Amino acid sequence: MLADADVDAPVFDADRIATRVRELGREIDVHYPSGDLLVLGLLKGSFIFLGDLVRNIPRPLQVDFLAAASYGAGITTSGEVRLLYDPATQLRGKHILLVEDIVDSGNTLNRLVRLLRGRAPTSLEICALLHKRIAKSLELEPRFVGFDAPPLFMAADGSDHAENYRHLPYIASLKDADE
Repeated sequence: MLADADVDAPVFDADRIATRVRELGREIDVHYPSGDLLVLGLLKGSFIFLGDLVRNIPRPLQVDFLAAASYGAGITTSGEVRLLYDPATQLRGKHILLVEDIVDSGNTLNRLVRLLRGRAPTSLEICALLHKRIAKSLELEPRFVGFDAPPLFMAADGSDHAENYRHLPYIASLKDADE
């Protein structure tokens, strides 16, 4: 198991994250002036970001979650995406904002975009806290991005490595996540 000593210095500190989340909330509010908005969080990594984000969107909205897995305990995706929890909320006719912590390979997002489009929402957009810009092709490019991220393995502020580091209030790279 990794210890906090395995965390490098923050890549994005808590104040910078909070400021950007407030800005994203305003951008999202302007983009969705009317209609039913469902903010759909991709568990588990998005839960802290999603909580902070919805408190900064000054309009009525609903929140639900879905869960998918593609990493396990490693730092590279397995390539296989498993849907672990499907949202209970009706998606048809709603504006769906899918909230993701980190966009990297794009495998999980591509599968989820296809799944969600098949449920006939009025619109579908993605909001990601971090975007590494390394995915070869995305079904839908995130419309709202907190930060362009370096190609490091990062954890904290809700994101994890093997379920560790979600509690840290900043985002940091890990020194050697494979040990």
